Amino acid sequence: MVLPITAYGHHTLKKVGEDITKDYEGLSTLIEDMFETMYFSKGVGLAAHQVNRPIRLFVIDPTPFAEDFPEVENISKKVFINAHITKEEGEEKDFEEGCLSVPGISEVVKRRSIIYMSYYDENFNYHEDVKFEGVMARIIQHEYDHIEGKVFIERLSNLKRILLKGKLRDISTGIADVAYKMILPRKKGRR
Repeated sequence: MVLPITAYGHHTLKKVGEDITKDYEGLSTLIEDMFETMYFSKGVGLAAHQVNRPIRLFVIDPTPFAEDFPEVENISKKVFINAHITKEEGEEKDFEEGCLSVPGISEVVKRRSIIYMSYYDENFNYHEDVKFEGVMARIIQHEYDHIEGKVFIERLSNLKRILLKGKLRDISTGIADVAYKMILPRKKGRR
């Protein structure tokens, strides 16, 4: 099932995700729905926060980058549960990023080129200090930010955020041209 995406400014996007157990209710269905939502929305990654669940879960599929980044050619979808970056290496590199929760805005973000991560997969097999490089590290770090309660906009300079203020306000109030449903932030004073 395609799930609605939480829009920029929604309180769930600001929460640090909670660890879950393999008994988390509806986990396999949630993972399937997240992949379906990600593909429908034309994303390469999706965090549970983006479907209004503040837990440490995200999914990725770097396939759309395979033509430009051969290192992801044989990698398809992956699930990360209770993920933690254990180490970052390499120089910071610029790359243009977008986000399903911030539709219509793409900006250059600096991130480390190599990361190591410990996480559980969809079968709750534990993977310790796995190395990811290049565009894979980029996608993972973007989704990891979500489970840490951050959106890529927070990595931009203050000046850039000021320049984007009007567009961000439009997104959070529902004035965004998207092909998917969005969950908007609650208006202040409304309960």
